[in-house]
This record gives sequence, structure tokens and C-alpha cells, in this order.
Amino acid sequence: MSGERVDRATHTVHVAAPAGVVYAVLADAAKLPLYFSPSIHVERLESDGERERLRMWSLLDGQLKSWTSWRHLDPVERRIEFRQELSAAADSPMSGILHARSRGPHRTELELQYDVSVTGDLPEVGAWTGRAADGSSRTQLAELKSVAERWTRLDDLVLSFEDAVRVNGPAELVYDFLYRAGDWPGPVPHVARADLTEDAPGVQRLTTQTLTEYGSYTTDSVRICFPHAGRIVHKQTTPHPLLEAHTGEWSVVPDESGVSVIAQHSVVLREENITAVLGEHAGLGQARRHVREELGRDGRALLAHAKRHAESAVRML
Repeated sequence: MSGERVDRATHTVHVAAPAGVVYAVLADAAKLPLYFSPSIHVERLESDGERERLRMWSLLDGQLKSWTSWRHLDPVERRIEFRQELSAAADSPMSGILHARSRGPHRTELELQYDVSVTGDLPEVGAWTGRAADGSSRTQLAELKSVAERWTRLDDLVLSFEDAVRVNGPAELVYDFLYRAGDWPGPVPHVARADLTEDAPGVQRLTTQTLTEYGSYTTDSVRICFPHAGRIVHKQTTPHPLLEAHTGEWSVVPDESGVSVIAQHSVVLREENITAVLGEHAGLGQARRHVREELGRDGRALLAHAKRHAESAVRML
């Protein structure tokens, strides 16, 4: 007969940053993939300012998992309570509390308490769940500490931008070009190689080799595709050498006069690599300009090819 076991754990980390900063980083759900390496994408499904329902995708123990969570936000106490509605592992829902306690003007004790309920007769499920929860928790706390402790420079390290193009062609063909990234080498000059696999319908792994004026670099990405919404969200799990993190989205938006195609990017600069990539006299400002220009140029090139693909297609009547 099936039984149930509740595994409880508490992790604590001390952060050299104000408690308000630590709480703000955790409370901004949309930016979690930018700051936490296991987090791939977050969709806010519902929100009333205090409670929010989120669809989340993360890499847990190397596996891409998705679930829905409720979060209750308390900015006064700087507490976030969370409860998984649908769990990342079957029969293993997780709930807990994140609490940022001030220990001084620039000192915070962040405590994570969580419970994992494991039911069923398969011990390997419980072992995997515990290992994944513990590993992900430790990683995210360490990365939260790293992000929050750079709070005075975070506005300079984080960069978000977008480019757009109008297309006089069917939205389906635009989306088709962006979806079939494995076909980009050849038509797109800066993409030397693109290896695309699809683990499950709409969930892709993409490895690309990109050519630049400084040579070439290779990135690995996870892409989550929403064909009915005309969206492809992506995160580079191995990003550009100048970046700690890179998330983005392709959006295909039809209207009565045509189609708008938008490429959005958000990045965190890797400050310690700036001189190695751009030269010994380069600084943060030059790195921001370089990343904006390079990613923007490559994104605009893909947009131009998507536009050509849709507008030059022969339509059969």
C-alpha cells in the first residue's frame, strides 16, 4: 500500500545587502530566470498584488521540469510563501517560505524552509525529488547572494532591449522560420552551426556556433515554444562569454495590416570577462554598447530572414 513521507529542510545564507534588496530580487518572478541558472522561464498566470499564480520551467538535476505554483508576497515582513499546485515530480508537491530578515543596514539573513511530500511505492522517485530540491535550493541561494551583493551596480550590469520588424506576409511562416532554428546555417551568415533537438513537443535544446568580429563562440539554449500565441521564449544555459545570463523571446503579433515580429533580450553582463574579450582598456560602458550592438545586429538579421521567408513564399490558392 502506498505511503506518504514529508521531507523537511532549512537552508540559510547571509547576504551583504539590504533586506529590501534581497526581497525585491526574489519577488520579481519574471526576472528569476535572469538571476538563477536552474530557472528557464516564468509565466505569471494570475496576480492580485499579494498572491500570484505562476507557471515555471526549471532544470532540476539536469532535467527540464515544469509546474504551477502559488506565491503569497508579504513586502512588510519580507516573506514569500509558496505552494506547488502541480509538482515538478509526480506525487511530490513542494511548499515553503522564503524570509529575508534584516541583520543591519547592509546585512540580511535569508532563510528558506520547505517541505516535499513524497507518495508512492517507488523509492527512486523520493530520492530524485530530495536530491533535486536540495541541489536547486542551494544553487539558487548562492546565486541570490551573488546578485544581491552587487546591488549598487545591478542597474549597470543588467541590460534589456528589443528590436522589431514589420512583415507583409503570413504569421505562420514567420513563426515557422523562427521555430526551425536548425535550418538557420546557410541562410543566416552569422550562424555557422545550429544543432536542434526537441525533447518534447514545443521544448527544444539548441546549440549554435555564432561568428563575430572577435571570432566565434558557442551557446547552448533551452527554447519553449507557444505556437498558438506566436511566441518562443529562450534562455542560454551556456551564454556569450561576456554574459552571466541571457534570456529572450521571439513574438509574432499579427494585426489588420500585417505582422509585427519582435526580438526581446535581457542579459546580465559578466564583468570579469570584459577585458579578456574586448581588450585591457575596455570598461562596463563599452561592454554594454558592444552587447547591445552585437546581439541586436544578430537578432535583426534573423528578423530580416524571417521577413524574407514569409514575404517571398509562394501561396497556393
